[in-house]
Amino acid sequence: MTISSPSPADLASLPTVEFAFPGPLRDQLVAAILSGSKTSTTGLVVDYEHDGEPLPEVGNRFAVVDSDDRPVAVIEVTGVKVVPLAQVDLAHAVDEGEGDTSVAEWRANHERFWHSKEMREAMEDPGFTVDDATLAVLERFRLVTGLRPAG
Repeated sequence: MTISSPSPADLASLPTVEFAFPGPLRDQLVAAILSGSKTSTTGLVVDYEHDGEPLPEVGNRFAVVDSDDRPVAVIEVTGVKVVPLAQVDLAHAVDEGEGDTSVAEWRANHERFWHSKEMREAMEDPGFTVDDATLAVLERFRLVTGLRPAG
């Protein structure tokens, strides 16, 4: 269920959240959020620390931006759990809405992203890697409102 669109002032007061880097993957993730098929996401504690950002908390609301940096949705955090990557479960992986049908598939796809040139540049570490002990931020959220049609 969604509520009416936020006013421009309300929207401007929300912190923004970016899913992946601008481009096809972000476009896919935004579409999945707008369709309701993406209700979870995974970040890395080290990434939050690198950016000097606090971990999300239940009740936080964010404006989701698309590849053109335009707000396209408002989401609300409904759950946050920090676990080693080895403890990510199938329900979380499936709820990311990316089509993964096993934890191994989810992990391979996420490692491809985390080990990408873009991520290593963002982390300012050309050798950045993750392993089973890397702390992951498992975030659940709900779509509060879409600000444009899905697709």
